[in-house]
Amino acid sequence: MTDHQAGPTSEHSANAVVEGLIEEWKMQPHPEGGWYREIHRSSQTVTRSDGAKRAGFTTILFLLKAGSTSRWHQVRHADEVWIHLQGAPLSLWDLPETGGEASRQILSLQQPVQVIPANHWQAARPEGPYSLVSCCVGPGFAFEDFTMLHELPQSEWPEGALTDLV
Repeated sequence: MTDHQAGPTSEHSANAVVEGLIEEWKMQPHPEGGWYREIHRSSQTVTRSDGAKRAGFTTILFLLKAGSTSRWHQVRHADEVWIHLQGAPLSLWDLPETGGEASRQILSLQQPVQVIPANHWQAARPEGPYSLVSCCVGPGFAFEDFTMLHELPQSEWPEGALTDLV
């Protein structure tokens, strides 16, 4: 992998880093926003408590550039671990499934790991030109377990979901 650790000094160079990462990792747009590429899907299968069979865990690279948002979404029946790899710090919001007050954590090289429990709502936004993270999901991610908040009727939105992240 090319070394992208040196922080960009201008918007032009930040865009070049983002475009380089997208090209180098062959990333594709993610429905929640940003860019991703799955880099591992466990060959081991597990059976969840609801009877569904999934890979033991999955891992993606996930890239958000300035001005983009990972909109409120939920991964049912699986915990998600966010790991900051490079770039600007990342704001990560966590909201219980039934609502309440959204908590915000800042992921950075100094505080690189945050866990979003199964069924919680989550959203993220970079605090600078771009943020590259890895997201590990266990049991493994499957799009049939994925819900975007904006696809639900507003009457079903949990209390506390910040509207600028929908």
